[in-house]
Amino acid sequence: MRNRLVALLLVSAVVLVSGCAAPAPPETAEKDPAILAVPADFPTITEAVDAAAEGDTVLVSAGVYRETAAIDTPGVTLRGADRNGVVIDGEILRGNGIVISAPRVTVQNLTVRNATQNGVLVTGMRNDDGAAVGGHDGYRAVDPDDFPLLDGFLVDHVTASNNGLYGIYAFNASNGAITDSYASGGADSGIYVGQCQECNIVVSGNVAERNAVGFEIANAGGDLRIVGNRFAGNRVGATINSDYQEAYLPQAGATFAGNLVAANAQPDTPEQADGGFGIGIGIAGGTENDVRANLVMSNPAAGVIVTSAEDLGPIDNRVTGNTFDSNGIDSVYAPTARGLGSGNCWEGNSLQSTSPADLSTASPCTAPTALPPGIIPTSTAPAGIPFPDVAAPPAQPDLGPLDAPARPWRGADDVPRIDADAVEIPAPTLLADRAAVTF
Repeated sequence: MRNRLVALLLVSAVVLVSGCAAPAPPETAEKDPAILAVPADFPTITEAVDAAAEGDTVLVSAGVYRETAAIDTPGVTLRGADRNGVVIDGEILRGNGIVISAPRVTVQNLTVRNATQNGVLVTGMRNDDGAAVGGHDGYRAVDPDDFPLLDGFLVDHVTASNNGLYGIYAFNASNGAITDSYASGGADSGIYVGQCQECNIVVSGNVAERNAVGFEIANAGGDLRIVGNRFAGNRVGATINSDYQEAYLPQAGATFAGNLVAANAQPDTPEQADGGFGIGIGIAGGTENDVRANLVMSNPAAGVIVTSAEDLGPIDNRVTGNTFDSNGIDSVYAPTARGLGSGNCWEGNSLQSTSPADLSTASPCTAPTALPPGIIPTSTAPAGIPFPDVAAPPAQPDLGPLDAPARPWRGADDVPRIDADAVEIPAPTLLADRAAVTF
């Protein structure tokens, strides 16, 4: 009897172990990626992205969607079926058009407009209530130690127009790309990358026009590459700044190469608080930046200005191999007495005018030297216009149909590799077929 009891117990144990290894119940089993159609399957984008699982694609048919689409699930793709016909409209009522607060999210082939803050916000930050936020509230910065950089994003073939702060805004995020997009009517800047160290972000193939500032960096660098964009027809083309209101001070280590920065004196644009106008590229307190192989032309105040931000001086910036043409002054070096600069250099540029004189001879990159400050040119800027009144964007290239769920963005592995040494000076017609402002 004892042996029979032992045998029965052994059989029972085998059954129990076999039960532990049984297939997961249907509700926890992995499912294949799916396409969630709006409005066919879900009446709103919000309902679709809330229902989406990792790897799913939310495919939106043409129409105007009056909502904020907040994506908090990793690896989701939000894609419009028609870039120019799928419109997320903030109606000058809602703060953001799209908020990405989960890693490896893709947004493609649609338009966002009329948000009071941001068209597309990509952020790893949250406020005290747990809501995704970007930047600061003007009085305090959100502590980045509480929130690691969001790991991976793609904003591609997106049109962002008439937004109260930024068109496309990546903040406290890394391992991403902003590509082949269009931004206009940004009351602060069209495209912005802020607060990241070792960002590993590429900004490429974009058009930013009719913004207060076309493109802006603040406290972001380290494998941050801005290559092959058209920043023309803004009040200021591009800025690279250090900002006490964001973490990772000072800004360091961006590559700005192969861009067209032209005709940045557009009057029918929003006016930024500091009133900048007629400037191609401004570096304010930035460090270790590489500005190379750009075409900088027809900016009536200055092509490039290197200066200070409060008591933060510009340090070790390189301006090399750029073509300058028809600017007020091609290059200005003007740090303040409060924020002295050092190690900045100019080499291989087609400079006709500089302040102080002859920067390439005075501080070549083979032997950067201390320089006396030049004079920043002043110009009378026309009054800006409200951001909702900026002209509507032209139609933009479409990605075409999607027949299967998109492959999710993988993060660092998907960020394009760009050899800055191989970048060439662009033609004045760079991306002109996507732009409304001509010169």
